[in-house]
Amino acid sequence: MVESSYISANGIRQHLLVNGSGEDTILFVHGNGSDSVFWKSLMRKLSKKYRALAPDLRGFGKTEAIPCDASRSFGCFVDDITDLLDELAIEKYHFVGHSLGGGVGWELLIKDHARIKSLTMINPASPFGFGGSKDEKGTPTFEDGAGSGAGVINPDFVKLLQEKDKSMDNPSSPLNIMNNFYWDPPFVPEDIEELLDGLLKMQTGDKFYPGDSKPSENFPFSAPGKFGQINAAAPLTKFDILANLCSLKVKPPVLWLRGAKDKIVSDNSLFDTAVHGAAGHIKGWPGAEICPPQPMIKQTRFALDAYKKSGGEYSELVLDNCAHSPYIEDFTAFNALFIPWLEAHE
Repeated sequence: MVESSYISANGIRQHLLVNGSGEDTILFVHGNGSDSVFWKSLMRKLSKKYRALAPDLRGFGKTEAIPCDASRSFGCFVDDITDLLDELAIEKYHFVGHSLGGGVGWELLIKDHARIKSLTMINPASPFGFGGSKDEKGTPTFEDGAGSGAGVINPDFVKLLQEKDKSMDNPSSPLNIMNNFYWDPPFVPEDIEELLDGLLKMQTGDKFYPGDSKPSENFPFSAPGKFGQINAAAPLTKFDILANLCSLKVKPPVLWLRGAKDKIVSDNSLFDTAVHGAAGHIKGWPGAEICPPQPMIKQTRFALDAYKKSGGEYSELVLDNCAHSPYIEDFTAFNALFIPWLEAHE
């Protein structure tokens, strides 16, 4: 039975879902626009030999709403997680991260690799961030990070999120965004109402989602600010991540599992302003030579190849009929890959 719990760690009151009491711990970290409830269906069906933990990151779900300092990349989230695990006296664990949670996972791996038995990255954000970079090495497109951060977020979506809109009247409504991008239409999860409630719990504003921004002379004329998860995902704080991953003395194995139909984390992401500039949806795009779409998949593969060359291990597995959330879209196919991976690295 999945139960709700609260624990104070790293100076904040953190909420988490817990299932099972086995000796083998799995830590699930959710993506942006979601919370721990997105893991409930998967957690319920795990073997009793596992203890599953799914915290709400700060600013999401029921965890205390404390802003994250975006100048530290995902450091605030990583500190929250490691302190939470310390409070729970977790000695070893498997990590599972989805989307932004996968982005957090790259940095958690750097800090907490000695405790991690394996990592499963589900459609993860690139190690080089989300938006604002232009090649497989993660080179920022512009020096100020333009093309990433809070300023590129759809303001209509933010407004409807603040209004707790549950309708399908506007193409940018939270429910329409979920059904068009979180999974591949016409699929709709049975627990869609609970998942929508999880999305609507996300804190909004200049210090949360989308965060603050500043004007830029570079396309799309906005650069990252100082607060919030979208600014924390910007490329300017991620220059050392690949070198740090490759220099780890202990390199846990990585399973990179993704849906082939993903429109969010993609080499042609519909959440990338360069893609919309090329399509003529945003004026002032300077062309593909200066501002190409971020090759998110190629970046992750480049980073993992480097990790492997430096002594690590990884596997890339693709679910052809899934989009951004394969663990929700096709539980059977997902588990046919995920469970053997866990068992192989116990």
